[in-house]
Amino acid sequence: MEFFRIHRDIPFMRHALVLNVISAVMFLAAVFFIVTRGLHFSIEFTGGTVVEVAYSEPADINKVRETVEGMGFGEVQVQNFGTSRDVLIRLPLRGDVKQTEVVNRVFTGLCQAAGGQVESAAVTVAGDPATKQQCAKGAERPLELSRSEVVGPQVGRELAIDGAKALAFVIIGIVIYLALRFEWKFGVAGIVANLHDVVIILGFFAFFQWEFSLTVLAAILAVLGYSVNESVVIFDRVREAFRKFRKLDTPQVIDHAITSTISRTIITHGSTQIMVLSMLLFGGPSLHYFAMALTIGICFGIYSSVFVAAAIAMWLGVKREDLVKGGGAAKAADPDDPNAGAVV
Repeated sequence: MEFFRIHRDIPFMRHALVLNVISAVMFLAAVFFIVTRGLHFSIEFTGGTVVEVAYSEPADINKVRETVEGMGFGEVQVQNFGTSRDVLIRLPLRGDVKQTEVVNRVFTGLCQAAGGQVESAAVTVAGDPATKQQCAKGAERPLELSRSEVVGPQVGRELAIDGAKALAFVIIGIVIYLALRFEWKFGVAGIVANLHDVVIILGFFAFFQWEFSLTVLAAILAVLGYSVNESVVIFDRVREAFRKFRKLDTPQVIDHAITSTISRTIITHGSTQIMVLSMLLFGGPSLHYFAMALTIGICFGIYSSVFVAAAIAMWLGVKREDLVKGGGAAKAADPDDPNAGAVV
């Protein structure tokens, strides 16, 4: 499937140096902001209090968020989970307030916002008598406290370390995959392009001090796979072009490979970006930064696959003999037409 057909190859590699200088400046700026401003980590990484409440009717998330934010606990996260009646609330650690008091204040505030009053009820837990806080509105129970727990800073550090390990394993796996499927030069080019995308995403989050959560980390891992897929498609076309056109030099082969995938790139990335923008605009606060990371990653993933990965492979000296057995002896499909119609 293709939207259009380009009959002459676009000389992308002619402008590779200028575009990679721009890319290097953006990369260094991202590193600068990461080092100087740092990332604004979420509660998963810094620790905090988690409160789950269950409403009798679908919860008004905006009202819940306004109520909790008005208590002065700092930056909080409020989102649905499971069903529209279940609400998950994350609050940062407060050294001056006991966590049990934090939970009680949150539950009391939400109960009052729902028009109810907090009452103590006797319950039995594991055969022992205990007291449970309930929200009563006449004979109704507008909401209940389902669960509360404290995420300590040690757990947050462990999550950060595990996330870094996951990122490192993905990067190493990509290098090995590209080196085995193509050639080590493509492996180096691909991983440099992928790191370029990751660092620029982190640079945006550091500059604007957007919250960096586990969902954002998941988005970055998704971008790594998404970006390497685009690089693999281009590298595959480079190998095919080396087999077909004996008279083309390496820059011309890369130009042909990129040009022949433009229609496919527009279809794939365009449809994906529409879905991601839908999450960004209509997904609410819980998906906002996840979609933002994907949006940045998709845009720069296209750029890096074309102008970073392909250009680095060219500068590393990739040639026909690296990819085609028999090298120049491979039969050309159309040696007299180096700019044969680029087809997806």
